[in-house]
Amino acid sequence: MAITAAMVKELREMTGAGMMDCKKALNETNGNMDEAVEFLRKNGQAKAEKKAGRIAAEGLCKVLVEGNNAAVVEVNSETDFVAKNEEFQSFVTAVAQQALTTAASDIDAFLAESWKADASKTVKEALVEKIAVIGENLSIRRFEKVTAESGCVVSYTHGGGRIGVIVQADTAVVNDAVKEALTNLAMQIAALNPKYISTDEVSEDYKAHEKEIITEQIKNDPKMAGKPDKVIEGAVNGRLAKELKEVCLLEQVYVKAEDGKQTVKQYLDTVSKANDTAITVKRFVRFETGEGLEKKQENFAEEVAAQMGM
Repeated sequence: MAITAAMVKELREMTGAGMMDCKKALNETNGNMDEAVEFLRKNGQAKAEKKAGRIAAEGLCKVLVEGNNAAVVEVNSETDFVAKNEEFQSFVTAVAQQALTTAASDIDAFLAESWKADASKTVKEALVEKIAVIGENLSIRRFEKVTAESGCVVSYTHGGGRIGVIVQADTAVVNDAVKEALTNLAMQIAALNPKYISTDEVSEDYKAHEKEIITEQIKNDPKMAGKPDKVIEGAVNGRLAKELKEVCLLEQVYVKAEDGKQTVKQYLDTVSKANDTAITVKRFVRFETGEGLEKKQENFAEEVAAQMGM
């Protein structure tokens, strides 16, 4: 069967694969469009396996909010160049849309779900096809879905997708002022990366562990040599309290405070009073691209030269 330019164009639009790959797939399947799609998918799987060992530590975090539902995802690529690619960004948005309605509780179940954009494939298969098209190892690393039974959810994205934050709060009043205040908190979370909402959330095990470390640090400080146990204990408790203020959102100094002293809790109390409602932060999620992943160091000039056979 003669393969026409129109057939190649149609297959390319269906799959996003390269023109020559589409032509080859049609030749291999004697022009059968469905079989050609399957051929490209299989070919994509082979390419994905070759690239799977590469470190994917760049990429994007994407946050979507629909009503009282919000989702944040992290999708990784090998290079920042691909992270800025429109096709990659569109795929990340589709993954975030998938996360908004997912019933999955972990990443394996998420990858096994039917792909919302095309129910004939799974999320994993859609990822594999995108790897074949883009030519880099990609990874859907994690997702988090947040639903507010009462109150609202707000989001904030920093650095064009480097950091994504969701804040969920209980409040009887949901207006622009309240949403602005919660967005300010999301910006605070992006900037200062707290681990807990308040000290009430911090486990006694965590406190005991940190106290043990601080105690050893102070005992090894020459300035504290020979000090009474009561003095050392006071220094330990003081340093622990300071550390907890740094890792607990409500105890942190509010970054936009004019006096540099107002805490996040005091700021939130002020907004609550002004809007005649109690605002209670119930949960927050903060994703940072590549967090905890080893990033490979590359010489871009050498990479280009290698690809050109120089």
